Amino acid sequence: MNRVYLLTGGNLGDRLIHVTRAKEAIVAKTGTLLKASSIYETAPWGIFEQPAFFNQVLLLETSMCANELLKQILLIEEEMGRVRNVKFGPRFIDIDILFFNEDIINNEHLTVPHAEIQNRRFVLAPMNELAPDYNHPILKKTISTLLEDCKDKLEVKVWTDV
Repeated sequence: MNRVYLLTGGNLGDRLIHVTRAKEAIVAKTGTLLKASSIYETAPWGIFEQPAFFNQVLLLETSMCANELLKQILLIEEEMGRVRNVKFGPRFIDIDILFFNEDIINNEHLTVPHAEIQNRRFVLAPMNELAPDYNHPILKKTISTLLEDCKDKLEVKVWTDV
């Protein structure tokens, strides 16, 4: 079995419903949910003139290989109305593979670990909640160290209005 960290997020429509439905679809179609972070409300990254995001990190156990998992994730996004028009633009849902075991994958369809983890507080904060001592297989630093060193100062806070 493979242990995978995924990031879900979205900033259009009912953000809570979209993140919740994504989690349910991921579990139904890909594997077993082991842990889920709190939901975080995060400032938009890349394009700042858009609504705030909801983000959540999931720890999943799956028998799928990384490329099979990616195919399922892309189908879930499509079924939930994801349209890829503008890079970093608003979206109903986005699902990223952050880590797949401790594997390093770099092919035309997939890069794992996700290339920008260390630069994005909205990824590191929920990841730190689940696995502060997880060691990044390329950077050889723990998630808590990466969060401490992160230069991204955009607002990331636990959403408490659940």
